[in-house]
Amino acid sequence: MQLLRKIAFPFSLVYALVVHVRNFLYNIGVFASKSYRTPTICVGNLSVGGTGKTPMIEYLIRVLEGHKVAVLSRGYKRTSKGFLLADSNSSVLDLGDEPFQIHQKFPKVSVAVDADRRNGMAQLESRVEPQVVLLDDAFQHRRVKPKYSILLSAHDNLFVDDWYLPTGNLRDGKREYKRADMIIVTKCPEVLSKDERRAISRKLRPLPHQNVLFSSLTYDDQVKQKSGDGLALDALKGKRLALVTGIASPGPLVKYLTTKGLFFEHFEFGDHHHFTNDEINTFKDFELILTTEKDYVRLEGRVENLYYLEVAHSFDSEDRALLEKAVKGLL
Repeated sequence: MQLLRKIAFPFSLVYALVVHVRNFLYNIGVFASKSYRTPTICVGNLSVGGTGKTPMIEYLIRVLEGHKVAVLSRGYKRTSKGFLLADSNSSVLDLGDEPFQIHQKFPKVSVAVDADRRNGMAQLESRVEPQVVLLDDAFQHRRVKPKYSILLSAHDNLFVDDWYLPTGNLRDGKREYKRADMIIVTKCPEVLSKDERRAISRKLRPLPHQNVLFSSLTYDDQVKQKSGDGLALDALKGKRLALVTGIASPGPLVKYLTTKGLFFEHFEFGDHHHFTNDEINTFKDFELILTTEKDYVRLEGRVENLYYLEVAHSFDSEDRALLEKAVKGLL
């Protein structure tokens, strides 16, 4: 795979040129970005996958508890078309895995999907009248101009160290970080010294108005089912376990389970993977099957003894206060 990426370097130069021309046309007003009366918070990244966007959306939903919140997503790999507002009849195929996960987890939140984000905003404002809209994975989609933008970048693959697709993982220009109001370095080690934070911040070169925050991923100490049943991780020791992942970066989860003393066979698939019956047959007979919350919504009802492990962003008290103040200040 790495060899193929290196061979594809000339294509990455073409891709980078297209990205820069597109952003230039937005910057000079040839392409227009539209603002809306409803406060909008964009959560996104410059790279493809693996920075923790969905857990960040969930974090913001909790921060905004008590307000009328809507989430607008593209609905990647869904089978439906156009604008769709989630309801009790919606399925994971209708919405896509991440919007469906949010819809199930936060039933009071209006979750909508639309590849045309302008149309999605117009529909939400006319049909739902939310107090705030969270734009999921929308940093590179500039047709909608958010009121506040949060840019995520993974600690082990900072955007400043990355390169453009297909040689690297960048899908947008490195300089576009300047459009963000806040930069959050995600997937940090639990212990990150002040000197390490300062070194990373210097590397990112934030503008005077940009706060750089740091978060780590915190996994639950038990696995769960949607029925509410849970099992402590210690209770899984000695069982014949399968770990099934269809996410961009399963490494942190694998490391966490390993440090908990669990032994398992890992069945790794691509991000947003739709599991076939033949693939399910390769792991369905394990005593217990562990997966991510996103994969759970795609496997639920098709596999017995299926459990998921929740993950959330964790901030120190100072960064948490900065984030919550910025978000609540928009309302």
